[in-house]
Amino acid sequence: MSFLASSLFLVLLGLCALLNLAALPGNWIIAALVTTWACFVRGMELPLSFFLLMVLFLLGGECVEFLAQLWGSKKFGSSRASTVAGMAGAIFGAFFCMPLFFGLGAIPGALAGAWGGCFLAAFFLERHPSGEAVHAANGAFLGRLLGMAIKFGAGIAMVMLTAMHL
Repeated sequence: MSFLASSLFLVLLGLCALLNLAALPGNWIIAALVTTWACFVRGMELPLSFFLLMVLFLLGGECVEFLAQLWGSKKFGSSRASTVAGMAGAIFGAFFCMPLFFGLGAIPGALAGAWGGCFLAAFFLERHPSGEAVHAANGAFLGRLLGMAIKFGAGIAMVMLTAMHL
């Protein structure tokens, strides 16, 4: 396999890892591309331990992203409804802001959506005072930020693992 093809493939995987910051399934795409590459490139035999580590990073990143926002929301006093609204807001914000700044708008969009969704649910649906609603929304924001960073790190780990086996 040529050095150029391997290098371009790793760049593609790195770009897929960036999709995690836009609340898109970047790690799933990385796993699919690596599996496809392993199936169709001659002489590419990856050990079972490689795929087990890939699945560990993939599922670990997903779980931690979800649990980080839950943790942040709960730690700052959010209810179940506001937490769910914050998660929905993060997805909506990422998709709504994705066209801005050449796709990078999805990052602040997801963070603002998490904050806004949690705040709106806490303030309007649950009738919490504005100070409590802001406090809960800050937790959703911080949890989302932490989750995005960890999931992105898991994606980079998947790319690095692949680079070691090419």
